[in-house]
Amino acid sequence: MNRLLVTGGAGFIGVNFVNYWLACHTMDRVVVLDALTYAGNRKSLADVQDNPLFRFVHGDIRNQALVEKLLREEEIDTIVHFAAESHVDRSIQGPDPFIESNIIGTYTLLKAAERVWLDNGPIPHRFHHISTDEVFGSLGPDDPAFTESTPYAPNSPYSASKAASDHLVRAYHHTYGLNITISNCSNNYGPYQFPEKLIPLLLLNILEARPLPIYGDGMNIRDWLYVEDHCRGIELILKQGEPGEVYNIGGNNERTNIEIARLLCMHVDRLFAEDQALRKRYPRAAPARGERSERLIAYVEDRPGHDWRYAINTAKISKRLGFAPAESFETGLAKTVQWYLGHEHWWRSIRRGEHIESEC
Repeated sequence: MNRLLVTGGAGFIGVNFVNYWLACHTMDRVVVLDALTYAGNRKSLADVQDNPLFRFVHGDIRNQALVEKLLREEEIDTIVHFAAESHVDRSIQGPDPFIESNIIGTYTLLKAAERVWLDNGPIPHRFHHISTDEVFGSLGPDDPAFTESTPYAPNSPYSASKAASDHLVRAYHHTYGLNITISNCSNNYGPYQFPEKLIPLLLLNILEARPLPIYGDGMNIRDWLYVEDHCRGIELILKQGEPGEVYNIGGNNERTNIEIARLLCMHVDRLFAEDQALRKRYPRAAPARGERSERLIAYVEDRPGHDWRYAINTAKISKRLGFAPAESFETGLAKTVQWYLGHEHWWRSIRRGEHIESEC
């Protein structure tokens, strides 16, 4: 039996990980620590709320006393650290929360882990830190994909803050002997993703007949990873990964932003053509009126410092741990669209701001 502390467990990837872990590891204890900032939603954890092995704590990872208390009273042996500010546009508009959460928050967690797990003699433990491919910078069209040894070259306040947190985690391993692993993932998509991110933003705008904003010429390229595949990759690292090692988790799905938009439009149009109930539920949507969703695509001014291409080389985690994505982009996209169509109450409450709770 393992006892996990999942930071940021009410956010997009954290929620999916908690649901996945409790379903697959039915004897493990999972404690979620989340500050419930704008992207955190406690309602997303409704499926596990009554599980006796689950506990939710509303709190900040910068509160070292609280983290130490939880580690001790819950006898935590594994920290899975998702908590982070993650939206690049927001980091450009206001970097301060990214520095506070991603750097200071990670540093505080590391201090608490060292004190509880190492200061009075080492206790078996693992500190797993979730990072991003954005720390490696931008690739050209013919550049090889990022590997775990690619030099860091972050280009936004968000990626710079994540790079700093990666370095702190690595330093606590080499300096203090903390048992750590790090994973750098590509763009995630799937259920429970906050509507400001590309795929849910485009989907919900299609349903509400709003423009589909695409930066620049839409030719920026990302590797897309279905969120449950990401959870399985983390599981492999926790179970089989070597302490001190870094693993890239990717979906092997490089796509341009405009390609994503067009594929999503075609998929939604097909669903509306096949299902009269959708046309009744969303009468304003273009396909409900027999029009193509693609006509809503609107090119907008590119954001500052927009990285052109990210690509993940997954050879290390594939060869050493046996990881391979279970979902193609097409199957993952279909599952994602069906989830949002089946959870209208969830995304509408977010768009109305009803998910936001008061501070502790």
